[in-house]
Amino acid sequence: MDENEFDELVSSLTPYESADTVTTYRNTVSISCPACGEPFDDLVVCEGSYDSLELSKVLDLCVTTVDDEVLLFTHQH
Repeated sequence: MDENEFDELVSSLTPYESADTVTTYRNTVSISCPACGEPFDDLVVCEGSYDSLELSKVLDLCVTTVDDEVLLFTHQH
Protein backbone atom coordinates (compact mmCIF):
# COMPACT_ATOMS: atom_id res chain seq x y z
CA MET A 1 0.00 0.00 0.00
CA ASP A 2 1.43 3.40 -0.86
CA GLU A 3 1.03 6.64 1.08
CA ASN A 4 -1.77 7.98 -1.18
CA GLU A 5 -3.82 4.79 -0.82
CA PHE A 6 -3.29 4.92 2.95
CA ASP A 7 -4.38 8.56 3.18
CA GLU A 8 -7.50 7.84 1.11
CA LEU A 9 -8.35 4.81 3.26
CA VAL A 10 -7.93 6.66 6.57
CA SER A 11 -10.01 9.60 5.34
CA SER A 12 -12.94 7.18 4.87
CA LEU A 13 -12.67 5.66 8.37
CA THR A 14 -13.87 6.91 11.76
CA PRO A 15 -11.12 7.70 14.30
CA TYR A 16 -11.73 5.58 17.39
CA GLU A 17 -8.82 5.47 19.82
CA SER A 18 -5.24 6.69 20.05
CA ALA A 19 -2.59 5.80 22.64
CA ASP A 20 1.10 6.55 22.27
CA THR A 21 2.10 5.14 18.86
CA VAL A 22 -1.04 3.04 18.20
CA THR A 23 -4.13 4.52 16.51
CA THR A 24 -7.40 2.68 15.83
CA TYR A 25 -9.99 3.56 13.19
CA ARG A 26 -13.48 2.03 12.81
CA ASN A 27 -14.70 0.89 9.42
CA THR A 28 -18.28 2.17 9.57
CA VAL A 29 -18.78 2.10 5.79
CA SER A 30 -17.78 -1.53 5.05
CA ILE A 31 -14.61 -0.82 3.06
CA SER A 32 -12.94 -4.00 1.80
CA CYS A 33 -9.69 -5.18 3.34
CA PRO A 34 -6.82 -4.74 0.85
CA ALA A 35 -5.37 -8.13 1.86
CA CYS A 36 -8.39 -10.47 1.73
CA GLY A 37 -11.12 -8.41 0.04
CA GLU A 38 -13.65 -8.86 2.87
CA PRO A 39 -14.96 -5.86 4.86
CA PHE A 40 -12.84 -5.30 7.97
CA ASP A 41 -13.95 -4.02 11.38
CA ASP A 42 -11.03 -1.87 12.52
CA LEU A 43 -7.73 -0.60 11.21
CA VAL A 44 -4.96 -0.51 13.81
CA VAL A 45 -1.94 1.60 12.84
CA CYS A 46 1.27 0.84 14.73
CA GLU A 47 3.85 3.60 14.33
CA GLY A 48 6.37 2.58 17.00
CA SER A 49 9.40 0.34 16.64
CA TYR A 50 7.79 -1.91 19.26
CA ASP A 51 4.08 -1.81 20.03
CA SER A 52 2.00 -4.07 22.24
CA LEU A 53 -1.68 -4.84 21.75
CA GLU A 54 -4.01 -6.28 24.33
CA LEU A 55 -6.85 -8.05 22.57
CA SER A 56 -10.12 -8.61 24.38
CA LYS A 57 -11.65 -10.62 21.51
CA VAL A 58 -10.61 -13.40 19.18
CA LEU A 59 -9.90 -11.73 15.84
CA ASP A 60 -8.59 -12.66 12.43
CA LEU A 61 -5.90 -10.23 11.31
CA CYS A 62 -4.67 -9.13 7.89
CA VAL A 63 -1.38 -7.20 7.82
CA THR A 64 0.40 -4.79 5.49
CA THR A 65 2.79 -1.87 5.79
CA VAL A 66 3.04 1.70 4.57
CA ASP A 67 6.39 3.43 5.00
CA ASP A 68 7.55 2.31 8.48
CA GLU A 69 4.03 1.76 9.87
CA VAL A 70 2.37 -1.62 10.35
CA LEU A 71 -1.34 -1.76 9.45
CA LEU A 72 -3.54 -4.42 11.07
CA PHE A 73 -6.99 -5.01 9.62
CA THR A 74 -9.21 -6.80 12.16
CA HIS A 75 -12.01 -9.21 11.33
CA GLN A 76 -14.35 -10.36 14.12
CA HIS A 77 -15.75 -13.89 14.03
